[in-house]
Amino acid sequence: MPRPSTRLRTGLLQPGVRWREVWAWALYDFANSGYTTVVITAVFSAYFVGVVAGNAPWATFAWTLALSVSYALVMLTAPLIGAYADAHARKKALLWLTTLGCVGATALLFFAAPGALALAIAALVISNYFFGTGENLIAAFLPELARPRSLGRVSGWGWALGYVGGLVSLGASLAYISWAQAAGQGASGFVPVTMLITAAIFALASLPTLLMLRERATPQAQHTVRSAWAQVRHTLSHLRHLPDLKRFLICTVLYQAGTQAVITLAAIYASQVFHFDTQRTILLVLVVNVTAAFGAFVFGHVQDRIGHVRAIALTLAGWIAMVLLAWAAPDERMFWVAANLAGLAMGASQSAGRAMVGLLAPPAQQAEFFGLWGLAVKLASIIGPLTYGVTSWITQGDHRQSLLITGCYFVAGLWVLRGVQAARGHRAARHFARLAD
Repeated sequence: MPRPSTRLRTGLLQPGVRWREVWAWALYDFANSGYTTVVITAVFSAYFVGVVAGNAPWATFAWTLALSVSYALVMLTAPLIGAYADAHARKKALLWLTTLGCVGATALLFFAAPGALALAIAALVISNYFFGTGENLIAAFLPELARPRSLGRVSGWGWALGYVGGLVSLGASLAYISWAQAAGQGASGFVPVTMLITAAIFALASLPTLLMLRERATPQAQHTVRSAWAQVRHTLSHLRHLPDLKRFLICTVLYQAGTQAVITLAAIYASQVFHFDTQRTILLVLVVNVTAAFGAFVFGHVQDRIGHVRAIALTLAGWIAMVLLAWAAPDERMFWVAANLAGLAMGASQSAGRAMVGLLAPPAQQAEFFGLWGLAVKLASIIGPLTYGVTSWITQGDHRQSLLITGCYFVAGLWVLRGVQAARGHRAARHFARLAD
């Protein structure tokens, strides 16, 4: 992430924000991305199904069910935690808690030996819950750091560093796996150690964020848990005064359903349709992370230039093109093209969505509305993969048809996005504070 000149930095950041604090904020994406890359996508998922659950017929269902439970818990608590954080100016303290919770539960996966199903599921649910909650909290700091016109750029820096962090954690894990395999160890010996490696990298890389990031919000009132729920109900009841934010949250559920299905099932699609082995699947994850980092970094600048809505529309068009390429690919060469296009679209759309929420959310309730955004993303994390799985079951394992049908979520998201006007939504967010008084 390049360091801008003093003049450029002044134009990008909010008054009083120093460059090193933005760097510390972005580094949290670097820190936590190893969790999703190693635990959810590349290493522990296969270990859970094949070793912990012993390749039982219900093993994959148990994995997806555990993730769904954690996403559902985030959905239920995200708005409440956001409202509490806004009322008490406690985003920083809660970020400490979620970080320690995710790191600790990830390390607990070290004890997920063959047959230790209950422990593995419990640690998975807890770690993924804390990860998802922490994502919402760190995102809520963004509007405090960047000016509205540079939200996309600064958000892109974070997402780009996040993909680099995923590569670092995956690379460190794979280096240990290669050494352990050469020493004659099996998966039950080396995979648990990679959980410790991932937890350690998360803990160390998050320290600059936890130590340097400032809590700029001020407590609004002495609220109880009951009043926090009342604030959430109040916000939901007044979403009609924020029609562009409301519409964008619906759009988020739709296109993120497609995105989460691709993230969760890309390795399965590659192995089932193109017969990728483990080595090529890992290489696929590495390459896609590189293109995603490039997409997040570059497109953040593009977004601030061409506008948020137009930028997100371009990324959704990219997603649709990716689905069609992967569906029609006669061999793995075209599939590699589709996979890299997915990486570019994934990095760009994730960064753009976070910046868009920062633009449309009321200034005094950033954590609360980012909690609603997190709720939308987690709802999509359940809907998208479930749609793919049900379709695959109905079509008797036709993964091409499953991908094509799941890709319809991108088309629906693009259609809903047509009614979003960023400038109007930003003005509405500024006026919303009067309704909250």
